[in-house]
Amino acid sequence: MINLCCAFGGRSDEYEVSLSSVYGVLKNADKKKYNLIKLGITRDGKWYHYTGEDEKIKDGSWVDDRENLHPAHLSQTYGDRNLYTDEGKIKIDVLFPVMHGTNCEDGVLQGALELCGIPYVGSDHASSACCMDKAVTKLIVSATGVPQADAVIVTRRDVNNALDAICDKVEGKFTYPVFVKPARTGSSVGVSKAKTREALRDALVNAVKYDSKVLVEEFVPGGEFEVAVLGNEEPMASCVGEIEPGAEFYDYDNKYTDDTARYYIPARLTPEVAEKIKSYAIEVYTALECKGLSRVDFFYDGESITFNEINTLPGFTPISMYPKLWAQEGVSYAALIDRLVDLA
Repeated sequence: MINLCCAFGGRSDEYEVSLSSVYGVLKNADKKKYNLIKLGITRDGKWYHYTGEDEKIKDGSWVDDRENLHPAHLSQTYGDRNLYTDEGKIKIDVLFPVMHGTNCEDGVLQGALELCGIPYVGSDHASSACCMDKAVTKLIVSATGVPQADAVIVTRRDVNNALDAICDKVEGKFTYPVFVKPARTGSSVGVSKAKTREALRDALVNAVKYDSKVLVEEFVPGGEFEVAVLGNEEPMASCVGEIEPGAEFYDYDNKYTDDTARYYIPARLTPEVAEKIKSYAIEVYTALECKGLSRVDFFYDGESITFNEINTLPGFTPISMYPKLWAQEGVSYAALIDRLVDLA
């Protein structure tokens, strides 16, 4: 049996997404292969070995299940692959950080795991940090030649002290609409589509609530397409999936809480375009030195393919694209978990 530790929650705006994702992993992992260890991290950063029901994770009530919460921590000694709890220590063979956003997807947790030498699913701390920061991602991807949206990068200080000057700069470079994105959030948290100067001002003020660095991107027309990438040194790309948003853009609610978006797997593309998107996905993944898994997102307007962003720990919820794309390729949810553990 492999002791597979599934970490969830965390000090992130994507806390609820993590709960839904880890519930899917816990329900689909092969119990004949894995002894599942549930490591829950609360919104305020407390670590617990959770021994209660999976359903309480799904609905968020696990934090109130006091009798099944056991304070836990990892060692900082290399080679000590144990989770220490008030009940003793538990050996960890592989840790699956089923977490999104700040303090996990940005490489923070990966660094801690590297200190003690615990194998984990996904990219290392440096790659995770680069992929989480959309501005840094753009710099690295620019060296590959893969087309991407142009952007203006601003800081919280800029927004607080020179908001009109920022708007002037954006209007001098782009025409409306534009997208405003916190540089280091996922799941479209804090993202807005601005069609006027007033909307741009509001979007910037909102975005800096989530991050001290913000991107204002040019609007790229076209449909939204996603590729699931799997592997280490020789990554593989899934078929291309297509999203038809049920809103102005594919926002947080579309991704996780409603069913208004429509999905086409495989995407409605010619084989030539689909292969080009897949090749771009592998090129981006490789340039950013990703490992394990990532979802790579693009726009396509019938003529031009444009890279949008990469997610190193994409959602594993029941309606998430990453497992759906591999299911189309004949890789079940359970088999996908096995492959990720093997890669770790």
